[in-house]
Amino acid sequence: MSLLRQLFEKPWHADQGPPASLPAGSAFSLSTPTVGLRLVLAVVTVLFSLIVVAYGDRMTVWDWRPFPEPLLLWLNTLMLVFSSLAWHWTCINVRRGSLEGVKMGLLAGGGSAVAFLLGQYWAWQQMIALGYYADSNPANAFFYLVTAAHGLHLLGGLVAWGRTVAKVWRGEDLARVRLSVELCAVYWHFLLVVWLVLFALLLFT
Repeated sequence: MSLLRQLFEKPWHADQGPPASLPAGSAFSLSTPTVGLRLVLAVVTVLFSLIVVAYGDRMTVWDWRPFPEPLLLWLNTLMLVFSSLAWHWTCINVRRGSLEGVKMGLLAGGGSAVAFLLGQYWAWQQMIALGYYADSNPANAFFYLVTAAHGLHLLGGLVAWGRTVAKVWRGEDLARVRLSVELCAVYWHFLLVVWLVLFALLLFT
């Protein structure tokens, strides 16, 4: 029997020991929500990159007529900066285990984000009142497209913010809320960077 076993033995399987185990710390350690957020950020980055490229190409056509951006956009930008800073403050407090600091940060971050969205809507109303309709000029259409796309992504972030607020106000342990807070903060910082790029594009072109 040993002779038959040797005849039918696959040489490339010979002398192979048990599979080597992965070294400590090399396993895939990212949580599912973290991986999901990274995928979302990658998709959103591609989306806004395409919008920026399309904006740059379209503005070179003869019918492009730039319009004066509402001064309200500057105030809205400050609101979004404050919201991002509030999320950073919330992250610091959730790591320290300060419940009151986390609550204040969540309220400030979410409230200023809502103020930003309301300010964007008000800017729309100002533009419409001045006769800058979306169908009257490609530059106008891109203004509404850019601000609407960014606003919709911020609304999605507010859904995650609401779920995080609900966890904190239910008295859930801060150690279990920490990941939600940190992921929301990353998303807010990302949307701030996106808006600064879009705002610069609107201003200087």
